[in-house]
Amino acid sequence: MNNMNQETNDNTDMTGMDSAGLKGVVRLSLRLKAVADFVKPGSRIADIGTDHGYVPIYLAQIGRAAGAIAMDVRQGPLERAKEHIREYEGWAIQHAGNSRQQDPCAIEARLSDGLKELRPGEADTVIMAGMGGELEIRILEQGRHMWDSVSHWILSPQSDIHKVRMFLADNGFAIEDEAMVKDEGKYYTIMDVTRGAMSYLRPIWYRYGKVLLDRKDGILKEYLEKEQARVQGILEHFGAQEPEVPKEMDQAWDDVREMDRIQARDQAGIMARTALPMTEAQARARTALMEELRWIKEAQDEMQ
Repeated sequence: MNNMNQETNDNTDMTGMDSAGLKGVVRLSLRLKAVADFVKPGSRIADIGTDHGYVPIYLAQIGRAAGAIAMDVRQGPLERAKEHIREYEGWAIQHAGNSRQQDPCAIEARLSDGLKELRPGEADTVIMAGMGGELEIRILEQGRHMWDSVSHWILSPQSDIHKVRMFLADNGFAIEDEAMVKDEGKYYTIMDVTRGAMSYLRPIWYRYGKVLLDRKDGILKEYLEKEQARVQGILEHFGAQEPEVPKEMDQAWDDVREMDRIQARDQAGIMARTALPMTEAQARARTALMEELRWIKEAQDEMQ
């Protein structure tokens, strides 16, 4: 990964932290709590881009992890993780009599460029959350030595999610389950991935997730509605003198308008501003937006 600007799990909080150390169970953001919920009891986890190390610590505290490696490409975040791990170890000693966890889970902090320093057999579950989809793909590509020894990959890319799904399908992975959460106004997708066969026959399954579409997921429905409103709002502000639209876009344009376009511009008071010829860049942008709107409506129809 070679200093790929690896984004990390920074949307977290600690409960009961003071100068004496950790006093309670780590409190995760809604997003990272959803990520942690995919981890199966007794898992040996590797958290890639661990940052503060909160996810491994949380999983150790609730007794779900049998072992954990907190990994990060940067020394600074790893030092913070080590500090929190030491606080967890003090907490674990104090709670050694807890019946849920007679033997505290060991957590190791390890400097690693993605999966490069992880060896087969050290972990059966890999977590990658809080980074872009292209970066997750590169980490997976460079971590091929781990593909067959890891039984579960818990992925939560923050962008290019369709590209991640396509990479998984092309490289012998299967999405077992997905979840979508809304955290502080933003939407996140989490995937539970294993080795296996996955063939998505429709492009929208890659774009929005077949599992979520089949489930008619409420959070996905909300996300699609907001995206539809956003794209329609932008399209309404494009010029009156429009370049020729490809035939495949005609129906999409008809679908998006809730009123006549000219009337909408008059009501918005933007006719004079938008009467100028559209630039080539604007035309390309509008075509891309109309294509995006077509995907949204197709997904909404799928969930009816």
